[in-house]
Amino acid sequence: MKTKSSQSRTNLIRTNIVQASGYIPGEQPTDSITIKLNTNENPYPPSPHAIEAIREVTPEQLRRYPNPNARPFREAAARVHGLPDDWIMTFNGGDELLSVIIRACATESDAVAYFEPSYSLYPVLTDIHGSQKLVLPYQIEGTNWSFPKDIEKTKAALLMIVNPNAPSGHLGSIQDLAHIAENFRGVVLIDEAYVDFAVESALPLVHNHANIIILRTMSKGYSLAGLRFGYAISQPSLLKEIEKVRDSYPCDAVSIAASTAAIQDQEYAQSTWQRVKAERQRLSQALEEMGFSLPRSEANFLLAELPQRAKSADSAQHVYESLKAKHILVRFWDLPVLRDKLRITVGTPEQNNLLLKELESII
Repeated sequence: MKTKSSQSRTNLIRTNIVQASGYIPGEQPTDSITIKLNTNENPYPPSPHAIEAIREVTPEQLRRYPNPNARPFREAAARVHGLPDDWIMTFNGGDELLSVIIRACATESDAVAYFEPSYSLYPVLTDIHGSQKLVLPYQIEGTNWSFPKDIEKTKAALLMIVNPNAPSGHLGSIQDLAHIAENFRGVVLIDEAYVDFAVESALPLVHNHANIIILRTMSKGYSLAGLRFGYAISQPSLLKEIEKVRDSYPCDAVSIAASTAAIQDQEYAQSTWQRVKAERQRLSQALEEMGFSLPRSEANFLLAELPQRAKSADSAQHVYESLKAKHILVRFWDLPVLRDKLRITVGTPEQNNLLLKELESII
């Protein structure tokens, strides 16, 4: 009996998936000596209470499904943020929230708007879900980044804003975000993955704007990137609809236990944030003295534009490759706005000193 070969079929995969470009994560070192300053992890370990909570997870907890709504974490986070716990919803990392919000808000005929440059997963997820991409450019004058005018008039079902922005680290004002949310016809997702290192948060805006949803993650400020745990903050009316799209049991028992313990230990978490911010200031000043130009960063990384004397067609890529050869990873993008820049995660004082030493030699 003859069977039709699967190779003769052309419709195994949806057309938009075939045409899409997948997300490319930051490099992961294959050795134990590389200094990893390319994916914005907190350089300090998580709270000792989080480690202890992981140790205390029982076999019975692993045998059973976890709490579907991660109630222990929601209650702990609600106390930290001064909100009722039904204003918080948990996800398998912030990336799951991004996928869910696009599925919930945008059809194939709707546009998903986002700024460029910003988080490169936004266009990937928009392509996957078959919605229309609407790219909004930042206004960039030297080291000053700002929203362009009339953003609130953008015709899209969903507007996603990283604040502080990645890769620049700059922080859009709360007044601007409030104005956008007040006048935008769709949902405004404010991605606050790096807000723990910033001077202010857009959190107060959720009280007066039912179309705002704020993304938070335990990956950056709480040093739990290896667990994949994120959460949303919004009014219950919006979260109730989003929950219909969210996966069942999105957060496992181990991540719930560790994240709950970590967010409860605010004294420890804030001590690491202060250390990162102090090093951010020192590293920024040292790079500027070497001739780099940098936007003011409110995140745990810096976007460093190469000195004029060191610029050439491939200068930033050359510096990136030279650092990599010395076992130091930073982030380079071959994109028009970023081609002469490197994004550098703020490391420990020792890591930053080695980075500066190698940069001086290369530049």
